[in-house]
Amino acid sequence: MEKHSFPRGVLAFAILPVIFFIGPAKMEDSCTKYSCPTFPEEFMFGTATAAYQVEGGWNEDGRGPCVWDTLIHNQPDVIKDKSSGDVGPDSYHLYREDVRRLKELGVDFYRFSISWSRILPNGDISSLNPAGVKYYSDLIDLLIEEGIEPMITMFHLDLPQYLEDMGGPTNSLFVKYFREYARVLFDNYADRVKLWSTFNEPLMYSTSAYGTGDFAPMKKMHGVAEYLVAYNILLAHAEVYHLYREQYYGKFKGKLGITLSAQGILRKTHGNDLEERGWQFQLGIFDNPIFSKEGGWPKIVQETIDENSKKEGRAWSRLPTFTEEQIERIKGTADFFGFNYFTGRFVESGITTNSQTSPLDPSWERDMNLTFAVDDTWKRGKSDWLYLVPEGLRNSLFWIRDTYDNPEVLITENGWSDSGEIEDDDRVECLRVHLRIVQEAIEKGCRVKAYSHWSLIDNFEWMMGYTEKFGLYRVDMEDGEKKRIEKKSAKVYREIIKNRKVM
Repeated sequence: MEKHSFPRGVLAFAILPVIFFIGPAKMEDSCTKYSCPTFPEEFMFGTATAAYQVEGGWNEDGRGPCVWDTLIHNQPDVIKDKSSGDVGPDSYHLYREDVRRLKELGVDFYRFSISWSRILPNGDISSLNPAGVKYYSDLIDLLIEEGIEPMITMFHLDLPQYLEDMGGPTNSLFVKYFREYARVLFDNYADRVKLWSTFNEPLMYSTSAYGTGDFAPMKKMHGVAEYLVAYNILLAHAEVYHLYREQYYGKFKGKLGITLSAQGILRKTHGNDLEERGWQFQLGIFDNPIFSKEGGWPKIVQETIDENSKKEGRAWSRLPTFTEEQIERIKGTADFFGFNYFTGRFVESGITTNSQTSPLDPSWERDMNLTFAVDDTWKRGKSDWLYLVPEGLRNSLFWIRDTYDNPEVLITENGWSDSGEIEDDDRVECLRVHLRIVQEAIEKGCRVKAYSHWSLIDNFEWMMGYTEKFGLYRVDMEDGEKKRIEKKSAKVYREIIKNRKVM
């Protein structure tokens, strides 16, 4: 069994209840032995992208720089292939082609993110950019014209550089700025957009961008900034939820939630008592304040960080304290549970020492105090962190059902990385086995309402540049026209959507 420290800078993962590994072959057998079940009529299929990863047009029509523009332009060597999102797949100019592909797939919805710096170049309403507003308005109109429901993610890792210069989400003013940014989106799009997600994977953002410094803006303030960012994001999310409920819901009747992520954890033996700790330190940091009945930080997170801070001789805890008013303000501020799932791990006690973090350094990773391991029989993707572990999705959905009174769940990302093969059989397998897990979860009472594949097209994969491909459609980055080429997985997904069953 291969051991890994927690895969930082990739996903914010979660610890899940016990299951044993059941390979894809057994799931195939269940469909041949019995008739393949169909998805409920109201179940929605979709795909997803994110603004910086697909749009390009980084300085066109009034768009301001985001933290990724600044990082890559100043330090191009930090990206594996020294590439950027300056042009990328060029969805800014080719969005009509992307919508055509969505129509070709037959999806019910398209999850995309807004570039905050395209709408508000300085992050503030005083810098409102009409061209940016129009771009997304045109995209929304075209989607609706083609019968595809738009789902907007307000923030997907690309903070305007102007706001980062003010401290970004470590500054309490971030809450106000985000609320007013959301107001601009609601004022312009709420009449047509009914599905909203405030933040994508906020734990990954807080730990990797402000803890280890693995993501833009690469701030290394581990042990303190992770929790301050999480605190301000939770407050910002709650303010936007209340804004929508108080001023827009009555007229437009949309839904607003948040998108979190989890790594599925499998037990090797019965009696392993580490799952709860890992679960709460990962997903629970954001789940508990929003979805639990009591609200606030998970108890084990609060007690551990408070105690560690005291041992370090600090005057106060590294974990910010919610007031009772804030706890009540945050509780219940989600109409759905957005969930990204990619992979899984076994969990073991104790953290692996590495060159970046000494044993004495405070950090979220050290507070959690867990090591993650993989089974060497698991299929591995192009990404070094990605293994095919669909059982983790099953456990995730059951845990969400049982812990948070069975909220409505939208699976907002799930996918597979490779080198860009057209005959992408591993992605096809990933798609099929995870959708069968979704069917099983629905049959067991989980309120899973949607599945969105990551991603529609090959895109800029953050620090890995274009060396890893997740798309249903290949993008020829050497071609000036950025031609979209259908992969085998796109054909399979189209048939699944058409027949509403996994064959």
